[in-house]
Amino acid sequence: MSQKSFFSLICVLLICIVCCDEHDHIYKDGDEVVLWMNTVGPYHNRQETYSYFSLPFCRGQKAAISHYHETLGEALLGVELEFSGIDIDYKGDFSHTEYCSVDLNEEKYQAFVYAVQNHYWYQMYIDDLPIWGIVGEIDDGGEGHYIWTHKKFDIGFNGQYIVDVNLTSESKVKLKPGIKIPFSYEVKWHTSNVKFEDRFDKYLDPNFFQHRIHWFSIFNSFMMVIFLVGLVSMILMRTLRKDYARYSREEDLDDMEKDLGDEYGWKQVHGDVFRPASHAMLFSALVGTGYHVALVTLCVILFTIVGELYTERGSLLSTAIFVYAATSPVNGYFGGSLYARMGGKLWIKQMVASAFLMPAVICGTAFFINFIAIYYHASRAIPFVTMVAVTCICIFVILPLTLVGTVLGRNLAGQPDYPCRINAVPRPIPEKKWFMEPAVITLAGGVLPFGSIFIEMYFIFTSFWAYKIYYVYGFMLLVFLILAVVTVCVTIVCTYFLLNAEDYRWQWTSFMAAASTSGYVYLYSFYYFFFKTKMYGLFQTTFYFGYMALFSLALGVMCGTCGYIGTSIFVRKIYSTVKID
Repeated sequence: MSQKSFFSLICVLLICIVCCDEHDHIYKDGDEVVLWMNTVGPYHNRQETYSYFSLPFCRGQKAAISHYHETLGEALLGVELEFSGIDIDYKGDFSHTEYCSVDLNEEKYQAFVYAVQNHYWYQMYIDDLPIWGIVGEIDDGGEGHYIWTHKKFDIGFNGQYIVDVNLTSESKVKLKPGIKIPFSYEVKWHTSNVKFEDRFDKYLDPNFFQHRIHWFSIFNSFMMVIFLVGLVSMILMRTLRKDYARYSREEDLDDMEKDLGDEYGWKQVHGDVFRPASHAMLFSALVGTGYHVALVTLCVILFTIVGELYTERGSLLSTAIFVYAATSPVNGYFGGSLYARMGGKLWIKQMVASAFLMPAVICGTAFFINFIAIYYHASRAIPFVTMVAVTCICIFVILPLTLVGTVLGRNLAGQPDYPCRINAVPRPIPEKKWFMEPAVITLAGGVLPFGSIFIEMYFIFTSFWAYKIYYVYGFMLLVFLILAVVTVCVTIVCTYFLLNAEDYRWQWTSFMAAASTSGYVYLYSFYYFFFKTKMYGLFQTTFYFGYMALFSLALGVMCGTCGYIGTSIFVRKIYSTVKID
């Protein structure tokens, strides 16, 4: 009986949750429409936001409604929804109505003046539709500071749905200590032909994202791929054919002629080319993480194309966290199997390193920035409960799933199956020209991959750091695939030159040559910060360069893994087709 009662209680709770969801978006005449006040902050510092009521605005008379973070993404993005207290009813027009007033003492006066001087803007939500407004403005002489006191809402509806919201700020009042500022609003409803499914289209900017420069950059990158693939195929096929012919002639010579002959090239390192990479634990953890990041990126792009996740607050970030946690076995499988093939024995240590490599770096950076956000009392300060939730996801979801993947990887793909035996004693690496050194190859390897994506980086940066909503995820998918192909082609060529110089340290070189793309992206972020934005202040600067470093790191690990995968297949292929005594 108690078990039955328990299940009945669960069913009732689920029904209540479904029926009482404030986001079903369906209204009847006279239903309450909630106006949520979100954040306020400097226009040029998009991420430096504060609670709307941190400025001395006043609330309406209506009873307060509490808001909770529906998703983890909302909490991490600093969404601070607070009820405005303004009375709005579905299809109910309100004429000019004063809802509160503020007595402007010296402290409040200074707060408003500072906000006006720094071009503070605020964000509100009605039925999940964002609305933006400006706090005030400065007169032409630069001495008088004015604040907008009247909000005029023009709301469009289609049947039972709200499909359009526009805000007009009116009634400019000059700020002076000791005055009383009345705040008012009015609401006008009108029918609209906009469909509910299309109501977010007005926030998108096709003139910016579908500009012919964007199309040209995609076409240019695509032509680069065709050129590179053709060039690599032609050069390597012709060169390898000559190598195979030369090695075949050498096999027909007797031992005396071989000793007198001038042997050189990639065949000479066949006994060392499959030697395990130095720092195998770190290398396998990076490769496993790269597989993981690449899969998460692909999944999130596809989900966004299908589900238009950019229309919901925090949905994109929540989806990324969920997919990252759910696909953790991929990390363990590829990282664990590679470590086993390299002869690693400390597999548990490797598994932990692989599971926590990316989360530890992200959480460490985020928590550091969080201390600055707390000092600034910014809405971006991550709540303690959210920190605990993220930590629990890492410990109780990501770690066990990575363990499962590691065990599977070690058992299913952990046996080395190299086409050449590994010599007991490492072969000395001969001296070579400076441009054949791994460090130089690493720096050169990222130039072309960066060239294929840097235009797209501008659009992505602008959508995140400025006031644009990125929605052309089809473009992003194409760029993602182009980047992968260009990275593989470039690293194969780099590795061939390295092996031809009889240097068998190709694993780290192929990984770092591809990963160096992220270094150029990070350098580009400096250019973007100083020449394309007007950001200022410690918090915004730290936030920008901290999260750009994380973005570049994730991109580097992903590109490095792509380069290593392609190069590994290439190296196996060329050494498996050469007859080796």
